[in-house]
Amino acid sequence: MDFDSVQLSAILSRIQFAFTVSFHIIFPSITIGLATLIALWEGLWLKTGNPLYLQLAKFWIKPFAITFGMGVVSGIVLSYEFGTNFSKFSELTGAVLGPLMAYEVLTAFFLEAGFLGVMLFGWQRVSAKLHFFASCTVAVGTWISAFWIIAANSWMHTPAGYVMVDGKFEVASWLEVIFNPSMPYRLSHMLLATFLTATFVVMATSAWYLRRQQHQAFARKSLSLTLWLALVLAPLQAVVGDFHGLNVKEHQPIKLAAMEGIWAEREANVPLLLFAIPDPKNETNHFEVKIPGLASLILTHDWHGELPGLKSVPKADRPNVPLVFFSFRIMVGLGVLMIFIAVAGLWLRWRGTLYQSRWFLTVCSFMAPSGVIAVLAGWYVVEVGRQPWLVQGLVRTMDVVSPLPPERVLLSLSLFVITYSLLFGVYLYFFRKLIKKGPPSLEELQQLQIGVKASGYAVSFTKALAADSPVTQSNTSQEGKI
Repeated sequence: MDFDSVQLSAILSRIQFAFTVSFHIIFPSITIGLATLIALWEGLWLKTGNPLYLQLAKFWIKPFAITFGMGVVSGIVLSYEFGTNFSKFSELTGAVLGPLMAYEVLTAFFLEAGFLGVMLFGWQRVSAKLHFFASCTVAVGTWISAFWIIAANSWMHTPAGYVMVDGKFEVASWLEVIFNPSMPYRLSHMLLATFLTATFVVMATSAWYLRRQQHQAFARKSLSLTLWLALVLAPLQAVVGDFHGLNVKEHQPIKLAAMEGIWAEREANVPLLLFAIPDPKNETNHFEVKIPGLASLILTHDWHGELPGLKSVPKADRPNVPLVFFSFRIMVGLGVLMIFIAVAGLWLRWRGTLYQSRWFLTVCSFMAPSGVIAVLAGWYVVEVGRQPWLVQGLVRTMDVVSPLPPERVLLSLSLFVITYSLLFGVYLYFFRKLIKKGPPSLEELQQLQIGVKASGYAVSFTKALAADSPVTQSNTSQEGKI
């Protein structure tokens, strides 16, 4: 293969992986938070006996199930792409990243697979407390899955605990590999992002019901709960994000320079750019809207603090500045909007008009995809900002791409785009269908009481079926005639 073919193959392989991982991350960003919410609602139902909490859990478990399935299917592809499109990378880092991926399967995946069936299909088969335990276990399993994936990914950003043997990475300390310098910040940031994503999906659905005057009691309860959660989670995410930014400043200063649009080799009194158009060719920004000194204050706690810029490294060592710059502002902008909605909800609650405010319910109903968009934007900041490195400062992305014919990579990329587009359309169709159908009625839930008239669900469920069966109705009719 000539140089141009290698370059083209590498670019196509990177686009393919970016597309498949972007598609995949949509689903865990919803299911991790949604599994946690379902477990929370079940626990509240067991503690208070309020059927609205059970109604919430039983309604959202079906959207959770189809989203979880999409996440599993789309995630399997990624591990294969390491070997097919980035074979040299797998050879170099397999001793470090391979076991981390295996630990995720052996712990989180097995845990989820073992209890997911009970969570989804055990409503009429096990006791209420056992079903709650299964839901909690699945939720914890999603956290553990995030733990191992973030540990592996963070190691690529801040490698630690390794030694080089014959040009390959070997583990010197598993503790240092797993708990590398960026891992705690990125794990906290990601988990909070998933909780916020699920919170705003539920909030948007509740607001949509209230606007249409459907399922009023159910929608009021879920809107109220999610607004309280947003009031805590959104500001907390901003704090964690600030700590994460300080960690990036220490370990990946060029990524930070791309995020903030800093070009000078070193710059003091760095402004916070609210808007600008970065120009990598001329190494400057156009149409800047800025607050003088604020970036220095946030990142160094000094109005006149100095920060390194993009010119401190050669052009070949810089990421795609416009993509990182704008993705960062999309993520932060959506975070600010989430905080605004949480605070506005608190104000409307205090005024007693929370459920009647049309403008607020309309805004909330359009926030359904906000968490997913913020997660995607954040991942583009993280992953594109690390380029041209695949392992920060040690392995370049272009050096470990498999030497595949470009036409073959283009074919697989095209097939992925077509297949995933169809899958996503089917997913949205069924998700929307479940939302339009609405929650099970309280009468239906009362008919199938759980752990109240029987130790498990099966007895009460069987009684309900028997009461509606033709044989029972026939016998009842005959007794009436006698």
